[in-house]
Amino acid sequence: MAPLLAVCTGYFMVILDVTVINVAVPVVGRELPASLTGIQWITDGYTLVFAGFLMTGGALGDRLGNRRVFRAGVSVFTVASAACAFAPSAAFLIAARLVEGLGAALIVPGSLALLQEAYPLPAARSRAFGLWGSMAGVAASAGPLLGGLLVSTVGWRWVFLINLPVGVACLFLTWRHVAPSPRHPGRSLDWPAQCAVVVAVALLTGALNEAGRRGWSDPLVLAGLGLVVPAVAAFVWRERVARSPGLPPRLLGSRTMVGGAVIGLLFNFGFYGMVFTASLDFQHQRGFGALRTGLALFPAVAMTMFASILSGRLARRTGHRPLVVSGMFLGALGLAGWAAAGTDPAYPLLVAPMMAAGFGTSFALTGSTATVMGAAPPEYAGAASALFNTARQIGSATGVALGGSLLATGGDYGTGLRTSMAIGALAYLAAAAVAWVCVPAGPKSPPERPTSPADRMSR
Repeated sequence: MAPLLAVCTGYFMVILDVTVINVAVPVVGRELPASLTGIQWITDGYTLVFAGFLMTGGALGDRLGNRRVFRAGVSVFTVASAACAFAPSAAFLIAARLVEGLGAALIVPGSLALLQEAYPLPAARSRAFGLWGSMAGVAASAGPLLGGLLVSTVGWRWVFLINLPVGVACLFLTWRHVAPSPRHPGRSLDWPAQCAVVVAVALLTGALNEAGRRGWSDPLVLAGLGLVVPAVAAFVWRERVARSPGLPPRLLGSRTMVGGAVIGLLFNFGFYGMVFTASLDFQHQRGFGALRTGLALFPAVAMTMFASILSGRLARRTGHRPLVVSGMFLGALGLAGWAAAGTDPAYPLLVAPMMAAGFGTSFALTGSTATVMGAAPPEYAGAASALFNTARQIGSATGVALGGSLLATGGDYGTGLRTSMAIGALAYLAAAAVAWVCVPAGPKSPPERPTSPADRMSR
């Protein structure tokens, strides 16, 4: 269990930083002080760099060794967190947050690749992927609760200081219990392709973030979205002609790999769109504080850990396709139930929909993760992980942006909330359809190779 603990500790820290800052930002803006634009960049700068450099982090992991790049990412993230905690000005804090995002982009692709290396047997790997995935839901939903607790007791700087002991523990566990990864020095880092990815993802996430504030018809938003197309085209062209592409055309054309990434995009769209709009509803319409909002979201969080463990255990008998399909149907049922509950439903009526969405998302995450990672050869594990996580980040950004736009426009908050939930339900249904076509059917037999100490410990 030690490799799993090491990897999940780093991943939890990264995802927690996406949401824990939200309740602290108003206090930061008053104390430093910061303009409205500065406050937005404290939040969005981290997300932009994180999403934009995931593919670069994956390519570096494949070339230099995933453990080495993972540890470098944890080191950068921890040092940057200390800089955030002691930031004397808003500009310094924004710069430190950008560096934090770079550290996160080095951590996340290597995390999945390290689990694939540490747990070669399919059953143990499925359980590890399930627990890894549940960390995202727990961290994202626990962020507002933890942030509110820290800000209201010891101050906003502890939102970042808490990362220091976690980062040190992660580095020690990785050094002590995670085996060195193979390197592929012959694989050059294709900088033109990496730059195209950074530009495309930064433009897309930036435009989506602005769409939530400015509206979808704003010229800046439309320009950003329009420029994404040539950037993606440049990346695809470069991968086709490059001598050592980060993602060879055979992988980009793989129905299994691309389908798994699309599933990740769609369920992140539904789940994080729900968490974001629910948080706004609880705080702005129902008058909940930050701590009470975190507790109100707890039913969705509580289901993620249970569902991931269950799906990991069932995968060896059923294969991943039925688990992904049933999880997406359950998530769709939950969000459709919220949409059908009316414009101002009592909180008890929302508990079951949140539980269904949390359970369904985590239940499907194990299978979709295994689908993407299983479609790539070992030497491209980091790139496959980066593709999957980039797609999920895009899904999250889209769900949050669309949810924010629907709540901010139209003059009827309740109708906007119901529409957001209904669209999220449709995204889950679309993911179920993609899973039926792209996720391999039936359980896979374990490979004929010796088990590692990590596998024996996981039994």
